Amino acid sequence: MSRLVVVTGGTRGIGAAIAARFRTFGDTVLAPGRADCDVTDEEAVTAYFASAGPVDVLVNNAGISSSAPVPRTSLDDWRRQFEVNATGAFLCTRAVLDGMRARDSGRVVTVASTASHVGYRYTAGYTASKHAAVGFMRAVAAELAGTGVTANAVCPAFVRTDMTATSVERIVSRSGRSTSEAEAALAAASPLGRLLEPAEVAFAVSFLAAPEAAAINGQTLVLDGGGIQS
Repeated sequence: MSRLVVVTGGTRGIGAAIAARFRTFGDTVLAPGRADCDVTDEEAVTAYFASAGPVDVLVNNAGISSSAPVPRTSLDDWRRQFEVNATGAFLCTRAVLDGMRARDSGRVVTVASTASHVGYRYTAGYTASKHAAVGFMRAVAAELAGTGVTANAVCPAFVRTDMTATSVERIVSRSGRSTSEAEAALAAASPLGRLLEPAEVAFAVSFLAAPEAAAINGQTLVLDGGGIQS
């Protein structure tokens, strides 16, 4: 049976790979970018999901990151990361939850990060916001316990995306390393020893969203090759 799947931040990178995977299953997929649905804008989120129809699977994928030591992290930068990474997940989840509960069926999957489990240098805003996103997911899962609706998260290490390319550029500009050396440094941060591909994250999301995953709720699926035990 075809499902209606919404993937926020779905125009590129991980989001585009997730949307493509669900389409291979024959699902109807909406993959809004910021221009279609600004996840930090309560009115925009409410209007978007009201027009979308009954959502069967919500993937909270929209996210941003920046890098700076804590003393050089501005309040605006801190707030912006929380607004997109945590508040965005809250607003979108809230928009679909009543409908899912009424139908006693649904999946909410949040794309977080290994930064939701550990702290990384120079990523205070990103790390804290991803911890918040996972904490929110767990609170939602507790409210959903015993129903046909679940909430879970996938937590990948560095993925080969534009966001990671930006991180590589920062390393190059600050350290003088080559692009390949900078990428190798990021890959070495996880036991996997390489960057993840977007399709690998898409597989994990589709697994948690599967009808057969009804018993999995409130969990984080870490994709790092075995470093973090969740």
